Amino acid sequence: MAADLAEKTDRYERLLAEALDAAEDVNPPNTPLGESAAEYREMGQSYLDDGRHFKANDDLVNALASFSYGHGWMDAGARIGLFKVPDEGHLFTV
Repeated sequence: MAADLAEKTDRYERLLAEALDAAEDVNPPNTPLGESAAEYREMGQSYLDDGRHFKANDDLVNALASFSYGHGWMDAGARIGLFKVPDEGHLFTV
């Protein structure tokens, strides 16, 4: 069971990190949509950082939750058009 949690935590960490790298901001920064994109990206990055902190302290449950929430922010941002993302692959549900 612990091995499953560790594997899933690692997988979701990679998923969030890859999503942050793949998401391209498409709106001018000084517009409401550009500011929203920056906020969504900041939330994704913050959850990645938090998850890595929890993981380093062997708190895999909170690490997995953080990585999952962070990916949710990135996926939501892609769905509402804040980011240009790959159409194919496993990173986004759009």
